[in-house]
Amino acid sequence: MTEDSGPVTALLARAGDGDASALDRLFPLVYAQLRAAAQRAIGRERAGHTLQPTALVHEAYLKLVGGGTIPARDRAQFHAIAARAMRQILVDHARRHRADKRGGGAVLAELPDDVAANSGLAADELVALSDALDRLSGVSPRLRTVVEMRFFAGLEEREIAEALGVTTRTVERDWVKARAWLYREVYGTGRGSGEEQGRERG
Repeated sequence: MTEDSGPVTALLARAGDGDASALDRLFPLVYAQLRAAAQRAIGRERAGHTLQPTALVHEAYLKLVGGGTIPARDRAQFHAIAARAMRQILVDHARRHRADKRGGGAVLAELPDDVAANSGLAADELVALSDALDRLSGVSPRLRTVVEMRFFAGLEEREIAEALGVTTRTVERDWVKARAWLYREVYGTGRGSGEEQGRERG
């Protein structure tokens, strides 16, 4: 990460205390990483996606600051909340895109270890992923958050661990568990190597 976490954390604190100007000063500091996350998220979807990264960043930021404050205490938590906002916008966009289509047939592309990889998610796949994540939240909100932070915001395991107050090893296990759960939820069967399944049971 290239942004300076000190000023970001300080501005989040000021915004939390009601300083509206802090939100205006915050945006230039976080814009580059938000746009990179938006580019990755859109890149995973179908070719010819009509929503552009810049538009996604601005819409997500407006969604975040709509209440006049952002419920985040530091940079990592801010990017977790931003990831959720971008996910919601992308899913709303995907639902509108498929509104005139008939039938189901939606499948969930397996979450890759390389979160920067272009997995070519179609609108149905993104909606299926989002719906599965909502169900996962009922099982473990932390697992849902780990997926959002890693898959949508592109945060490293160390940063996710810091934001959640857990160890990096815990985040690694959560990622394996979440991937396995999401795949089973959609396909009704297990997937992954024996090593992954053993890690999940641990």
